[in-house]
Amino acid sequence: MTTVLLVDDQALMRMGFRLVIESEPDLRVVGEAADGAVALEQVRALAPDVVLMDVRMPGVDGIEATGRIVAEHPASKVLVLTTFDVDEYAFAALRAGASGFLVKSAEPGELVGAIRTVAAGSSVVAPRVVRRMLDLFAPHLPTAADGPRGDGLDPRLRSLTPRELDVLRCIADGLSNAETAERLVLSATTVKTHVGNVLAKLGLRDRVQAVIAAYEFGLVERGGPR
Repeated sequence: MTTVLLVDDQALMRMGFRLVIESEPDLRVVGEAADGAVALEQVRALAPDVVLMDVRMPGVDGIEATGRIVAEHPASKVLVLTTFDVDEYAFAALRAGASGFLVKSAEPGELVGAIRTVAAGSSVVAPRVVRRMLDLFAPHLPTAADGPRGDGLDPRLRSLTPRELDVLRCIADGLSNAETAERLVLSATTVKTHVGNVLAKLGLRDRVQAVIAAYEFGLVERGGPR
């Protein structure tokens, strides 16, 4: 059974989400919150598998709450709700550690599917969408913050092998494992291994975080191939 915490300042929205979620035999709503502060209290008390989080709320908004939940309760995955598919709030929530985002106009089947996906440890957003967000909403992102040294790489990338750097660049371009394998002339199994190594060495949760990290490390140029 996957447990879900609903966080939205509109009671009718929470009611609608509850009806959809609880119509599924493997999903159960364990609590509700109208703002981020209460959401944090509920996460501490209930340890839900998934937090369905609105980003625009008074007081502690969804972005701040997401960052604190991810840092303090990493077992609870956050799925944020936004108004548009390419939304600066959605991007900010992804940077804060959300496992994905969903537009509020999504169909009921999309909602329950997204909850299951996030609960299983995957992301509900394509890396290509993250690239669009980065290009549109993140001109302030630092690039190679510590300055080039020797080979010009951010020092945090020094733990990666040259091939792992190639794989990270492919992830940042929004390529799937199969597309990366074709570009680098590698087997899909080898690419999967490299992806796992990249995430582990850089302390990243998933491919979405890898795209954001590649930008912050100055590894890719904004507006590059997608």
